[in-house]
Order: sequence, then structure tokens, then C-alpha cells
Amino acid sequence: MPAYKNSFASPQFVEETILDEKLNVIGVIRIKPSGVSWKPKGQTKFYSVTLEKFTEWITNPLTKASRAKS
Repeated sequence: MPAYKNSFASPQFVEETILDEKLNVIGVIRIKPSGVSWKPKGQTKFYSVTLEKFTEWITNPLTKASRAKS
């Protein structure tokens, strides 16, 4: 097999637009290996938190987050 000069770059983050039941944009969530970012509709900058802080928050019983069924 020949050596290739070019390659595909993996995405550095995954970004999804969140819509409500009427398909209106609520905001954008961006997930990176280093953290999670949220940008509400109409905003130009993201709110960001490290993955460690997100993990602390989501697993804290006070958030009342439950485990996913799947």
C-alpha cells in the first residue's frame, strides 16, 4: 500500500444545536475532551466548564441527575 501524504483530521470537538418542541433553537452544546461548553441562543460566546468540574456537578446528588437507562 502506498504511503499517503494527506490524512483526515479528527474533529477536535462535537457540536450540536439544541431545538425545542417547535424546532426553535435553544442553544448550542459543544463537547471536547477537556470540557463542555454551552452557548444560549442569541449569544456570541460560550460558557465553558472543565470536564472535571462537569463530572463533579453531574454526579453530585444535589443536582438530582439520574443515570440513563441505556
